[in-house]
Amino acid sequence: MTDTTPGQTVGPFFHHAMAYPGDCELVPFGAAGSVVLHGYVYDGAGEAVPDAMIEIRQADPSGVVPVVGGSLRRGGAAFTGWGRSCTDRAGRYWFSTVEPGLPFFAVTVFARGLLDRLFTRIYLPEADGAVDGLVATREPDGRLRFDIHLQGPSETVFLQFPRT
Repeated sequence: MTDTTPGQTVGPFFHHAMAYPGDCELVPFGAAGSVVLHGYVYDGAGEAVPDAMIEIRQADPSGVVPVVGGSLRRGGAAFTGWGRSCTDRAGRYWFSTVEPGLPFFAVTVFARGLLDRLFTRIYLPEADGAVDGLVATREPDGRLRFDIHLQGPSETVFLQFPRT
């Protein structure tokens, strides 16, 4: 007879075990050609989620998705197209990056209470044919804002991938 192990939710250990210096800087903050992608993570009641973690994967400005080893060790290394940001107490996340040549960021969301990570996309405002609810807002200063709602009437569109 086999005992079944009970399921566990992911988190909320991200800030303690998963963050590292420079994790949200795909390019240095304020570098030529850089853009800030930011937003807030909200739960189903509309409250900020202070212990979520967001990961992005993206193409470079020419549309090529880099295949670069050592994503955790940037320090002047080539653009890796990958970053991680833990939310702060107000539920805010941010990345310093470049606008991808493919007009979207692939996004993974980890948060307390989730049985598995969630997948979504953030499209650039100029993207043709983007799904409603997945388009970032360009702010007057050029930053891109995209809020993530885990549940509720404004729930973000999440993607499902088949398990292999």
